[in-house]
Amino acid sequence: MGQPQMSGGTEVSRPPLRIGMVGHAFMGAAHSQGWRTVGRVFDLPLRPVLAAVCGRDGAAVRAAADRHGWASALTDWHELVTRDDIDLVDICTPGDSHAEIALAALAAGKHVLCEKPLANTVEEATAMAEAAETARTRGQLAMVGFNYRRLPALALARHMIAEGRLSTLRHVRVTYLQDWLTDPKSPLTWRLRKEHAGSGSLGDLGAHIIDLAQHLTGEKLTGVSALTETFVHERPLPAPPTNSLTPHPAARTAAVTVDDATLFTGRLTSGALASFETTRYATGRKNALHIELNGEHGSLVFDLERLNELSYYDATEPAIHAGFRRILVTEPDHPYLDAWWPPGHGLGYEHSFIHQARDLTHAIAQHRTPDPSFADGLQVQRVLAAVEESARKNSLYTPIAD
Repeated sequence: MGQPQMSGGTEVSRPPLRIGMVGHAFMGAAHSQGWRTVGRVFDLPLRPVLAAVCGRDGAAVRAAADRHGWASALTDWHELVTRDDIDLVDICTPGDSHAEIALAALAAGKHVLCEKPLANTVEEATAMAEAAETARTRGQLAMVGFNYRRLPALALARHMIAEGRLSTLRHVRVTYLQDWLTDPKSPLTWRLRKEHAGSGSLGDLGAHIIDLAQHLTGEKLTGVSALTETFVHERPLPAPPTNSLTPHPAARTAAVTVDDATLFTGRLTSGALASFETTRYATGRKNALHIELNGEHGSLVFDLERLNELSYYDATEPAIHAGFRRILVTEPDHPYLDAWWPPGHGLGYEHSFIHQARDLTHAIAQHRTPDPSFADGLQVQRVLAAVEESARKNSLYTPIAD
């Protein structure tokens, strides 16, 4: 179960992997942490180099470069993807720019890491997956960033399921609950506009739990039935910067054009039933991702707020002492943990990005298609599209009489 480290030689002798990142906000900071730290923890075959970061605001991107350790700052991503001193382009922008940047980077001969969801539409994601497959024949690799796969507890869960600990799978239920939009006066952001985000809680949170359900089970969703809801249809526009000369009427608002919450059910290829819920209106829930899998011979439960633990029920044990037991996932032979702290010293959210950087670096050095690939990202995009289509068809429902 341990992740064997590959000896890469000294810091000087290892070839560099020169990274250019587009976007420097929340995800940019998380990816920066991953790239900056990975070579200090894992023995890598390549040496990650933070070559350049790109953003639209010159002052902001320069400050981000200084804060996170990037060697240079740019304001034009076209320049970044064509630079000779960039080997890999890391895309941390809103979804409406993923396809354009990724296609240009692949055409320029770069490896690509793209944040989830892969794109805003199936058409864009298809073009990206096809370009990635063509680029692979030239030695370029592309990966989509589903970072939760890299949490040691979830990596252990996948291993346990694959070795048959649950036997025949019957149910998968997943929820991902946040509350950062519960105040109707919170300003409009790009995440609330379909032209930028593609969808709301569905793409933002649903992409993660769709990927996890399929990744953990090793199965695909074959169909879905969905409902979506938008609770607040108008929100105030964000105030301009304090140094702006542009007036900003306090009453000015704009439409929210994405879902606030989504509920859907589905069936996996084995016939197992699956249910999913995403919302950014679950008052009191900050980042509550919960997944439970029930099989003939056992169950597994993971809670992101207890991310170093799994709950496991072994139905093959005698009922007299059977019950859910806590697995503390901090042993050196658990996934990724041979490089970290002594048992009992837990990891956190940011470590998933360090592990993501580790796995991609090894894939590039071994000329191996990384996991999850752009093809995997496309498959998730197809599920997202099916959920939206189902929700549109289910907009009229049958009331239940008294």
